[in-house]
Amino acid sequence: MTTAKPEPVYPVEPESGDDDSRFTNGLLLDVVEVIESHGYPKFVSGRDLLELRMSLYAFLYKNKD
Repeated sequence: MTTAKPEPVYPVEPESGDDDSRFTNGLLLDVVEVIESHGYPKFVSGRDLLELRMSLYAFLYKNKD
């Protein structure tokens, strides 16, 4: 019996071109809250937030190529 592996659903297409109303500062801050609640150091640098924003964007939207 062969079980098919589900195809990944990420990355996704933005809602409109390169823009997506779901990708907000609120989303970023929710991710920060989860990371910190798991015992990782608190975000104190704007650079850390920028890096997280870029990484999250890349995960959500970059081409599957």
